[in-house]
Amino acid sequence: MEKVVVSLGGSVLVPGDDDARYVRALAQLLHSLSSRVKLFVVTGGGRVARYYIETGRSVGIGERTLDGFGIAVTRLNARLLSAALRGRANREPATAYAEAARLARRYAIVVMGGTRPGHTTDRVSASLARFVQANRIVNATSVDGVYSADPKRDPSARLLPHVGFDDLVRLSGKGHRTAGPSVVFDPVAARVVARDRIPLSVVHGRDLRALRAAILGESFHGTRVTDD
Repeated sequence: MEKVVVSLGGSVLVPGDDDARYVRALAQLLHSLSSRVKLFVVTGGGRVARYYIETGRSVGIGERTLDGFGIAVTRLNARLLSAALRGRANREPATAYAEAARLARRYAIVVMGGTRPGHTTDRVSASLARFVQANRIVNATSVDGVYSADPKRDPSARLLPHVGFDDLVRLSGKGHRTAGPSVVFDPVAARVVARDRIPLSVVHGRDLRALRAAILGESFHGTRVTDD
């Protein structure tokens, strides 16, 4: 059975837009796919995490502590998804890669949030994929793929159906120094993926048809990151 790591953005899971219906539909999808692939789902923090981080920063709280706020929210999101999966996944999110690997022997789906300050959940997903030797990573985000430029700022930006690993590293930028970054795919995670040559699919997480196809390794609307 293939292993697939899904990096599920908090901005997709709970953006405040008909979240309950989406979470139910997502849980049904993951449940149905878990008989075909071994799933590891890493949940991000999204707008709730950014709210606590930005509020904390405005009152002078340090970045490491703010990262802790964000990690707590990612784990809360993981608990929400796990509860919706109704026994198909671990109730408490894994906090380390070895723990996730152990849980995979018991559960069809393993859920996980953040792990440590300075590591985004994209980076957690990339490192987890390496640890469990996943066949691919699916980055379920709030845009429908990787663009030539930021589509929110540049109206001429175009969707790239396929990019190479080196292109992904270039497009992701150099990195970040503050808690709660909002990027399509974390720059450090991009370098991990490029080094290990782990196939990556980038899809809009609320497009369940594209998400399903990407998880199964089929053709999908979005961006495919591979060598070829």
